[in-house]
Amino acid sequence: QVQLVESGGGLVRAGGSLRLSCVSSGRPFSSYAMGWFRQAPGKEREFVAGINWSGGNTYYADSVKGRFTISRDNAKNTVYLQMNSLKPEDTAVYLCATDYSIPGPTAQALGVIYEYDYWGQGTQVTVSS
Repeated sequence: QVQLVESGGGLVRAGGSLRLSCVSSGRPFSSYAMGWFRQAPGKEREFVAGINWSGGNTYYADSVKGRFTISRDNAKNTVYLQMNSLKPEDTAVYLCATDYSIPGPTAQALGVIYEYDYWGQGTQVTVSS
C-alpha cells in the first residue's frame, strides 16, 4: 500500500521560509513523478509544483514561480518543497501526491491533478502578515 507522509509545516511570518518534506513508501519511488498541491479553507485544491521521476524536469504554478523549489532524493524516497518569500496567501494545507504512471508526465502535464493517484494527509502552512 502506498503511503505518503508530509512534514515541515508551521507558522511563519510573511517573507519567511519553510521546507516541506514528503516520504513515500509502498511503491518504487524513483519511477514516479511527484507533486505538491495545496488547499485553503473553502477553496479547491490547487497545483503548486511537480517533478518528474528523475528530478530533471520540474513545473510550477505561476503563483509560486521564483519563490518555491521542488526537489527529490530518490535514495531517501523523499520529495521536498523549499518555500521562500512566503506570503499570507500561501496559507493552506500542503499535500504531496504521486503520479499513477511510469515514466509519468513532464512539463505542464505535471500540473494536472488527475495524473496523481495517491495523496498524503497534508501539513498546515500558516503565513502571518
